Order: sequence, then structure tokens, then C-alpha cells
Amino acid sequence: MRYDFEKLDVYKLAMEFAERVFEVTEQLPQRLQYSLGDQLRRACLSICNNIAEGSQKRGAAKRQFYGYALDSARECVPMVQLSLRRKLINQEEHDTLDEMCFRLASMTYALIRSVG
Repeated sequence: MRYDFEKLDVYKLAMEFAERVFEVTEQLPQRLQYSLGDQLRRACLSICNNIAEGSQKRGAAKRQFYGYALDSARECVPMVQLSLRRKLINQEEHDTLDEMCFRLASMTYALIRSVG
């Protein structure tokens, strides 16, 4: 690995989540590709990007970027829930994505706390 952030478990999970989101959103009906699909993809990419960016910052800036990652993880939750309610994903896919969001939020919060 070339970058320190690539060693972080939270970054690895964020990348797995992003891959899964891209797989799921590619299956959405065309009419939802731009709205729901694009918004969910942007939010999951924001998690990865902010963890990567924050890893090289110090103090308050580091916490700020990790905070953005946490916000983005939480932003994914209603979109995943709506996808289930609208029957765009099944219960199993919902449960997987929801658990990944929860783990990402928990791990990112722990990362923020470790910064101080």
C-alpha cells in the first residue's frame, strides 16, 4: 500500500461499501439512476474521500474531514431505507447495506475520538 489511509480498516470498509453501492445502483431503473443512484454514489464516495483527505491533516482539520465522512455515512441510511420501501432492493441487500453504514459510522466516530 502506498498511502497510510489504505491501512485503515474504516477506509477498507468504505471502499467495500462503495463497490456494493455501485453494484446496487447500476441495477436501479433508469429514471432513478440520476436522482437516488447518483446521490447514494456521491455520499459513499464522500466517505472514502474524506477519510483519505483527513488522514494527512492534523488536529481540528483531521476531525473535520473525518466528521464529513461520518455525516456522509449517515446520509446513506435514509437512501438505503427508501430503496427498500420502494422495493428497489430486497430485505437482504438492505440489511447488508444498513449494517455496513452502521459499522462505517461507528468506526468513523471512533476515529474522530482517537484524534482527540
